[in-house]
Amino acid sequence: QVPLVESGGGLAQPGGSLRLPCATSGFTMNTYAMGWFRQAPGKEREGVSCISSRATTGYTDSVKARFIMSRDNDKSTVYLQMNSLKPEDTGVYTCAACSGCSGYVCYEPYWGQGTQVTVSA
Repeated sequence: QVPLVESGGGLAQPGGSLRLPCATSGFTMNTYAMGWFRQAPGKEREGVSCISSRATTGYTDSVKARFIMSRDNDKSTVYLQMNSLKPEDTGVYTCAACSGCSGYVCYEPYWGQGTQVTVSA
């Protein structure tokens, strides 16, 4: 059983929105920080956002004021709400369980499998 499963990816138009859930299982999510990462074609994976166990969030500069990360501990799920999407947001989005956050940086990530997001007209 995969403990982190992302969904919600797909094709979106520039300026559009997508919401990515990451469902977790097999561990007590409410005691973990959680993070979102993305990997654009031909580029290294980069951190996008992190949410602490107390729901404090941090975002990389390129997504600030556009993306919102949240957590629902009762559902063992974290979300990434992506608004005002741009073509440069295209990539594979992966959630991770983290030992902690510093801003948007997720420490010691344990990865999910990822979901593809494509932003194109």
